[in-house]
Amino acid sequence: MSEYGWSNDDRRWMQHALSLAGEAERQGEVPVGAVVVVAAEAVGEGWNQPIAAQDPTAHAEVMAIRQAARRLGNYRLPGATLYVTLEPCPMCAGAILHARIARVIIAARDPRSGAAGSVVDLLRSAQFNHRCEVVTGLLERDSGALLKRFFQARRGHGPDAD
Repeated sequence: MSEYGWSNDDRRWMQHALSLAGEAERQGEVPVGAVVVVAAEAVGEGWNQPIAAQDPTAHAEVMAIRQAARRLGNYRLPGATLYVTLEPCPMCAGAILHARIARVIIAARDPRSGAAGSVVDLLRSAQFNHRCEVVTGLLERDSGALLKRFFQARRGHGPDAD
């Protein structure tokens, strides 16, 4: 464990999620990546692709959960950890709860639509029959810088602007 309590595995999986976020960015999508890990193995991964897929549900978390469920042959993912570069929205939080994911590691908070404590806290709500362990801040600066660069370029005043 590091001084902040992150294991080397946690760092490695979040780095992988960040590389998936980079794939979203290369495709012109909001750069968010996610990895589902069970027993130290990646069983699902995804990046934002609602524009390319013409599917409003094609968020990184949903794509990773879908792949993990297919790979494991079960719509429930007990014992799984989800690494995601941006705090899940309410839709993704619902998918996480329905999949029964045990632990969610989040890089950056989303103060506009985050459903893991920023706007609402669906993942730890006592009103649902499942709750997740939620930990935030792992590689937060890296994720935040990626998002900031993406939106600056999109608005036309970043280093990549035409």
